[in-house]
Amino acid sequence: MHVGGIRTALFAYLVARQASGEFILRFEDTDKKREVAGSAEHLIASLRAIGIEYDEGPDIGGPYAPYIQSQRLERYREAAQALIDQGRAYADPYTPEQVQEFREAAQAAKKPFLYRNNRPQNPPAWDGTTPLRFKSDPKPYTWHDAVMGDISTGPEVIDDFILIKSDGYPTYNFAHIIDDRDMRITHIMRGQEFVSSMPNYLNLYEALGYDMQHTPSDAPQTEGQALLPVFAHLPHIMNEQGNKKLGKRDGAKDVLDYIRGGYLGEAMMSFIATMGWNDGTEQEVFTRGELVEKFSLTKVQRSGARFDEKRLLWVNGQFIRQLSLDDLYTRVEAFWPETAQNASEEYKRQVLALAQERLKTLADLPALTSYFFAEPGEDRSLITDNKQLKKLEPSEIDQLVAAARGKLAGVEQWDAEHIQTALNELLEQTGQKPGIIFSLIRIYTTWAPFSPELPATLALLGKDTTLARLSAPV
Repeated sequence: MHVGGIRTALFAYLVARQASGEFILRFEDTDKKREVAGSAEHLIASLRAIGIEYDEGPDIGGPYAPYIQSQRLERYREAAQALIDQGRAYADPYTPEQVQEFREAAQAAKKPFLYRNNRPQNPPAWDGTTPLRFKSDPKPYTWHDAVMGDISTGPEVIDDFILIKSDGYPTYNFAHIIDDRDMRITHIMRGQEFVSSMPNYLNLYEALGYDMQHTPSDAPQTEGQALLPVFAHLPHIMNEQGNKKLGKRDGAKDVLDYIRGGYLGEAMMSFIATMGWNDGTEQEVFTRGELVEKFSLTKVQRSGARFDEKRLLWVNGQFIRQLSLDDLYTRVEAFWPETAQNASEEYKRQVLALAQERLKTLADLPALTSYFFAEPGEDRSLITDNKQLKKLEPSEIDQLVAAARGKLAGVEQWDAEHIQTALNELLEQTGQKPGIIFSLIRIYTTWAPFSPELPATLALLGKDTTLARLSAPV
C-alpha cells in the first residue's frame, strides 16, 4: 500500500468527515489472477496505521454488505441481465486470436482499433461461458471533474468494453459502478489514469438510468434516484526529481514499512495530505482535525506532486516533539537498544526526555541513547572525518581532553546548569572554539555521531561515567 493509494483514500476520508458522511472500504477483488494472500489484512492495517477509520467495510459490516466484490457476483449478474434485456449488452463470441486479427486489420488500415467496429451481428445468447460486453452508444460528453475541471470528449473514444469475464467475475469497469449505485456513493476519487475511461463509464451510467444532469453536489438525492457522483481524478505522485511517476525503483515503500521504520501515523497523514494540496497558507504540518476542517478538492493541484522524503523526515520530527513524554514512551517500546532492557523505567524516561528534541524517527532512538546504557565502542572516524578535528595532532587532542576532564572534575553540583558554566570556563581556559572542544567531549563520552544537548547528556550520564570516559586511553 504505497503513498499514492493511501493519498486517494485519505482525500476521500477527509471529504466524508468534513460532510459528516460515511467513508466506505470496499474490496474490489474480481481479478483473481492478481490476488495476493494477506493483502486485505495488510490494506486494513495500512489505513488504520495512519489514522484512517472507515464507517462501513468487510470486517465491520454495514447497511450495504457484503463489501467484497467476489461475494456480490449474483448482483452483477442481475445488473448484467437487465442490460441484456435492454439490448445494451451482448455475448462476445470471438476468440482472442480473432480479436487480434481485428486489431491487426485496424493497424494495417492506419485506424484506431475499436471493438464496436467488429460487433457481431447476431451474437449468441449469453450463458456465462464467454465474456459479456457492453453495447456502447458513442456520443460526445462534457463533465466536470472536481480536480481537473471541465473535460470534453468525442464519440471516437467510446467502445464496447467487457462487463463480465469468461470466469464469471465482473471487470472493475462494471462492478464498481453497480456497487456505487447500490451503496449510494456520492463522491469517487481515483488516480488521473482513469480520466480516459470516463467516457465509457458515462455511457454505462446513462444506460443504467442515472440522472446525467445532476450530481449530489447540485441536487438533492431522493430514494431510488441515481444521481451522477462527483468525480475527482488525482494527479500522480512523482519521484523526488519530479520527472516521472513515483515507483519502487525510486525508493517508494509500503506505508507500513515507514511505520515500522519509526514514522508516526499522524505525521504520515499530514505529509501525504499535503502532497498536491495546500490550504493557501504557509502551514506545513496539520493535525487530523485541521485537515478535516481545511481540506478542499478545489485546492488540489492538477499537476503531479513531488515525493520529498527529506520533508517527510522533517514533518515526522515535528510530530515527535509535540508528543507528551507518556505518549512517546509508549510508542518507542520496540525501538530501545537491547542494552536498555535492564534499565529502570524512570531512567529510560529521563533518557527519552533528553533525546526527544533530536529524534527524527523513533528508529533513531538506539543511536541517540545506547551510550546511556552501556560503554560505547570507539569510532575514530568521528574524529578523522570531522573537518576541524582531523587537523589536530593526537597530542593536541590528548591535551584538550585532559583539560576537559580536569575542569569537569571540579564541578561539585553535577547538573546541566553547573556543567554549562564549567564548559564556558573551559572555552576561555583553552582558547578553543566550541565546535572543537565540545565535539571532543561529546565524542569521548558517547562515541556517537550526534547526541542531545551536551550539558544535559553529561548530567544524565553522571559524573563518574563522564570522567571515566574522558580518562579512557584512545
